[in-house]
Order: sequence, then C-alpha cells, then structure tokens
Amino acid sequence: MRRPLLAGNWKMHTTVMDACHLAAEIGKCSAGLDDRDVLLAPPYTVLSEVAHVLQGSAVLIASQNVCWEEKGAFTGEISPTMVKSAGGSAAIIGHSERRHIFHEDNEMINRRVHGALSFGLIPILCIGETLEEREDGKTLTVLEEQVRKGLAAVSREDMERSVVAYEPVWAIGTGKTASKEQAQEAHAFVRNLLTEMYEKNVAESARILYGGSVKPDNVDELMAQADIDGALVGGAALDAESFCRIINFT
Repeated sequence: MRRPLLAGNWKMHTTVMDACHLAAEIGKCSAGLDDRDVLLAPPYTVLSEVAHVLQGSAVLIASQNVCWEEKGAFTGEISPTMVKSAGGSAAIIGHSERRHIFHEDNEMINRRVHGALSFGLIPILCIGETLEEREDGKTLTVLEEQVRKGLAAVSREDMERSVVAYEPVWAIGTGKTASKEQAQEAHAFVRNLLTEMYEKNVAESARILYGGSVKPDNVDELMAQADIDGALVGGAALDAESFCRIINFT
C-alpha cells in the first residue's frame, strides 16, 4: 500500500506572522494521523519559521524550488543545503508556474531533480499539460516527455524516494478540476511509464499526486482512485479549515 501524501504549496503568499499561524493550525489538525504524510511548502522567507513552529510534529517541510548547486553565483536561487538547514526535507520541482512563467525547460528541471537527490532532499517532480495540448490530444505525449526528461539518469534507488505530481495546467487556480476519470487515466499512464523506465516494483511503490483545484468537496473522490496517492494543493492550502479537511480525506 502506498502511503498518501497531502502537500500544501503556499506559493507567493504569507508573511512571517501569517505563516506561523497557519502552520500551527495545520500542525494541530494533523496530529495523530499515522496513516498518511502531510507536507507544507512555504515561501523561502518563512521556511525556518514554519519548521520551528512544527518542530516535533510529523509535518514535512519543502521548498518551492531548489538549485542544483550547493552554493555559488546564482542570484535568487536557493540551494539544497540551504533548504535542509532551514528544516526542509523535500523540494517541489518543475511546477507549471516555473515552466510557463519562468520558462524552465525539462533539462533545467532534471538538473534540479538531481540537485535535490544529491543532497538528500525528496524531489516532487510536477508534470502536466496545457488546455491547448489536451484539446489537441497531446496529453499523454506531453506527460511522457516531461517524465522521461525530468527523471533522466535518475537511478532506481533515487526513484524509490522521489514523488511525481500530475497537475494539468488548465486546472491550476482556475476552479476547474480534472474529472476523477481524467485524473486516474493520467496517473495510470504515468505509473505504466515508470514500469517501463524502471520496473514494476518501483512503479507500484511510487507516489503520484494530483494537483489542480483540489478542494474539500472533491478530495474524497479523487483519493478513491486507484493510482492517485495524494494531492498537491494550492489555494485551499492557505485556509486552515479547508486544508485540514483535505488532510482528513475519507
């Protein structure tokens, strides 16, 4: 059985005070959950504060991106060692906003994945198609390219501690959600692809999350799908009551 992972991506939201309050509320409502993992990805400026608030809890902390180098002349980046020293154990990589707003390509995303793995961080590789690509029937082609190139040269051992998150671009922040059938189809395709790239045991143990307007009123049906192992939540993760309901999906 794959252990569900419920992740909240706060994006460019929260001041220090906001972040500490929100983290404390989520820490309370996730206490005692021993059959699933909860993860928060706050902005870089509050990583250490959120980690401090949640010290002693089981909530994991992630950065919203990560560089492939430990240090150097990379203005505006955050290194894997910086993430770890701030209390993080994971990093979101290849989010659609990084791909489409900041033009990060598959090769750069792959470097980030290897950077995370080299320093012991869990990479959460995001993949997903645009509305135009879906309407043109290119969804599976796009997903295959993003998975193969994003995980290029990632070993079996490293894949066993990596996470993939399917986020259809057209469903992020739009209020639109892929139907449970659409989401399951994409997740099953990715799992089959991982079987080709690695082997069945690796693919069967890999956690594949769904992201894209996940809300309290749709999380249960999404999580009931055979190949959906968790959620990467945006807007709803900024409201403690909503995210706590998502964490406590049934």
